[in-house]
Amino acid sequence: MFWLLWVIIVGLIAGWLAGKIMGTSGYGPVMDILLGIAGAIVGGFLPRLLGLYSAGGLISEIIVATIGAVFLIWLSRKLKK
Repeated sequence: MFWLLWVIIVGLIAGWLAGKIMGTSGYGPVMDILLGIAGAIVGGFLPRLLGLYSAGGLISEIIVATIGAVFLIWLSRKLKK
């Protein structure tokens, strides 16, 4: 149960940060959480392709999830065009 709360908190922070980085005002709390969670999945997958691994911990999880969420926002904007 604690794991789910952890994922939601990291997802919310990462989604909000990604929205700010990409120049949007956020997508609302639910969409920010979903974007952050999806970003964490993508952000965890992409560095492993390059042979990079995170040390773990809250800050590194938020950074990885934010990078993944920024990538997803960028990709969705490219696909809309």
